[in-house]
Amino acid sequence: MVGKLDYICHRDMVDNITSITEFILLGFPLGLRIQILLFGLFSLFYACTLLGNGVILGLISLDSRLHTPMYFFLSHLAIVDIAYACNTVPQMLVNLLKPDKPISFAGCLTQTFLFLTFAVTECLLLVVMSYDRYVAICSPLRYSAIMNWRICITLVLTSWTIGVLLSLIHLMLLLPLPFCRFQKINHFFCEIMAVLKLACADTHINEIVVLAGAISVLVGPFTSIVISYICILCAILRIQSGEGQRKAFSTCSSHLCVVGLFYGTAIIMYVGPRYGNPKEQKKYLLLFHSLFNPMLNPLIYSLRNLEVKNALKRVLGIERDL
Repeated sequence: MVGKLDYICHRDMVDNITSITEFILLGFPLGLRIQILLFGLFSLFYACTLLGNGVILGLISLDSRLHTPMYFFLSHLAIVDIAYACNTVPQMLVNLLKPDKPISFAGCLTQTFLFLTFAVTECLLLVVMSYDRYVAICSPLRYSAIMNWRICITLVLTSWTIGVLLSLIHLMLLLPLPFCRFQKINHFFCEIMAVLKLACADTHINEIVVLAGAISVLVGPFTSIVISYICILCAILRIQSGEGQRKAFSTCSSHLCVVGLFYGTAIIMYVGPRYGNPKEQKKYLLLFHSLFNPMLNPLIYSLRNLEVKNALKRVLGIERDL
């Protein structure tokens, strides 16, 4: 009798674990009017993200004065921001209009993999950019020798490679997990922790790897950026003229703003303490991270960077070269 009951329980468990073909993203459970309003607002932000980063890429490619290591790294940051937004925002917009429209299992895992790839790559690119500013201000006479094009290309390729490899580790640990029927993800995209909560198996190892990965690509790089800027600040304070100090700081202020926005939200999401309703807090932080950050980055660099503004004037013919 006991053996028969065990068989029935095992059969029911097997019946409940099936080959999942799609997920439902719950997104933001709001009224229809609010969802339509958000669709229009987020569509505008998405268009601004593509336009702003596209302008940055266009200016850097068209203006030879911007063919320097700093703007080479900035161009890759713009590419990451465009890819970052394109990976998550279109699906979010679809779900605002059609909340019950599913995303395929393969599409969900692809979205998870790409999100992690672009997030890790952006972390490392910001570190590379801080190193570039460190060399430019602390060792200006050796800048051309240290930041030659071979080094720049190697640093960028390394950032992309590490991003892909770390994301592959998470994907390989995620693929073998069994998922139960009627999968509803309490998020606007397939964020890895939200997907793991739906697995019909122990995900302890996956969660440890996610936390370890977050610490390694957030806390470590952020610490190196802080150390770089402490050295930069000391070097700026040693500059005798006030004009020289302002010029040196202006080349770093844009990058500092972007670092603050990116690392601030990311560390709070994955490493910081939890208060109130952590699921909802994380969802809105990730909305800021994937929609507003990529939109604000080109604005920060264009509004606070004189070289970018001058390049835009030259391309538009507002300012003619003498």
